[in-house]
Amino acid sequence: MPDDKPDKNWWQDYPSTGPIKVENGIKARRTRGKIATTWWSQRFITVLEELQLGGRMSRGKNYARAGQVMSLDISAGKVIAKVQGSRPEPYAVKLISKPLSAQQWDLVTEKLASKALFAAKLLAGEMPPEIEEVFAELDVPLFPAAARDLPMHCSCPDWAVPCKHVAAVCFLLAERFDEDPFLIFEWRGRSKAELLGRLRKNRSEDTPAEPETALDVENFFTAGPLPPEPEPQDADLVLLRVDAPAIQVRGEPLIDVLTPLYQQFRRT
Repeated sequence: MPDDKPDKNWWQDYPSTGPIKVENGIKARRTRGKIATTWWSQRFITVLEELQLGGRMSRGKNYARAGQVMSLDISAGKVIAKVQGSRPEPYAVKLISKPLSAQQWDLVTEKLASKALFAAKLLAGEMPPEIEEVFAELDVPLFPAAARDLPMHCSCPDWAVPCKHVAAVCFLLAERFDEDPFLIFEWRGRSKAELLGRLRKNRSEDTPAEPETALDVENFFTAGPLPPEPEPQDADLVLLRVDAPAIQVRGEPLIDVLTPLYQQFRRT
């Protein structure tokens, strides 16, 4: 007798139609291997990988490479994106990261400015690897330490968090971080222009001004006193400062031949 009880996993017997193709979507630059290449973007992706999502991460990477992400906007505390799935209406994705307060940013900036290497690299558009330690010392981690520190939302019906749509946005976000590490700071509440401006200001305040010297206008183009003439030196001492080659002239050492010549030149 056939079992009339419905299979709770009936939907798995129907093949997926796949996502609706998007024209002019945001595509990942790298078509193979890792999407994120720098240490700071890899650090961000590590948070997702620690969730052990398996297939959803790989499908999210495929979405990112296929251009299914239609928009991606980064601002203080949040990332807003639209991802085209299999339904006509694109899914709304949001990543939340609590921004640092103004006081916290002032402490971080002061700490960064006190370290010449950090300030120099940031002013040159680079992210020094040890910068995480500066944030950690002030108990304000630069990157989310765990999934609970990075709330994720998607309007799709998938119960898993993050779903493949969120994963796609995260991969493209990491690629944006590759291109411009200052977007990480902007996401945490401080723009590139503001951070660099504060760094320059703090560095100038910490650098003591050089004492001013008075300019002698009347004697500016007058040559100063001539240096004292060198005291005459004994010819033997001068010649002995040079390692003479082991050469003989008519059976006599070269030094013995040069010494009387040197003395004669000094008298002329």
